Amino acid sequence: MVPTPQPTPQPTPQPTPQPTPQPTPQLSPQPTPQLSPQLSPQPTPQLSPQLSPQLSPQLSPQLSPQLSPQLSSQRKMKVYLHDNKPGDSRLPHDSGTPLSVEDLTALGVLYYNLPVDFPDSKERLENIAATRGYTNRDELEVSPETMGPAFEALLKKFFMEHLHQDEEIRYFLKGVGYFDVRNAEDEWVRIKAEAGDLLILPAGIYHRFTLDEANYGGVIRLFKDHPNWEALNRSAETDQDEYRKNYLLARSNGSFLV
Repeated sequence: MVPTPQPTPQPTPQPTPQPTPQPTPQLSPQPTPQLSPQLSPQPTPQLSPQLSPQLSPQLSPQLSPQLSPQLSSQRKMKVYLHDNKPGDSRLPHDSGTPLSVEDLTALGVLYYNLPVDFPDSKERLENIAATRGYTNRDELEVSPETMGPAFEALLKKFFMEHLHQDEEIRYFLKGVGYFDVRNAEDEWVRIKAEAGDLLILPAGIYHRFTLDEANYGGVIRLFKDHPNWEALNRSAETDQDEYRKNYLLARSNGSFLV
């Protein structure tokens, strides 16, 4: 009997080796240091100046009512020693020796600048009037057109050295005028008054007034119920006037009402 042939055994197939997985580059932790500067809190100090309250003082002058008197000083008032030379009183007569508003204050002369077209000037004028008891006022135009033939004689009278037994308050609206006042050395101090200037001359101070060559001045005069504007021309008798003595005492003590 012939044996039945057996099938040749087949080799067992080997599993195909799988490729080794590569590390995912997207999961690399290296980007983190690159992001850290963006998340750093250091930019905050750069923003703080915009939020800092220290900027307020820079803005406050624009909003503070105390600035108004300083706005006036954008046009610096011209004050100087008179040259004492003869000639037309309406010329500048500038000696070249400038003085300041502080020099006027030492003489008891108060100066305010209230620009005619400035929004708060009217309110400030009312406050000054109320504080100093000026209950009345009027407007006056000094010019050849408004005063006619009396103009030259009136201007000559204004320029005589004199004093009043009450304050003299003038707020210039138009034109230019010169106030001359005596200082402690008995020199003439010339004040150039223009539109927007308010001057208060104390009772008892020797002074005089004139216009410039344009011959025009428009002013508001402020006064109390019964002002005493009688002009007392300088003389030995006037030197002994009670108001003159009180003025000299206040000037020496620096005790003027401001």
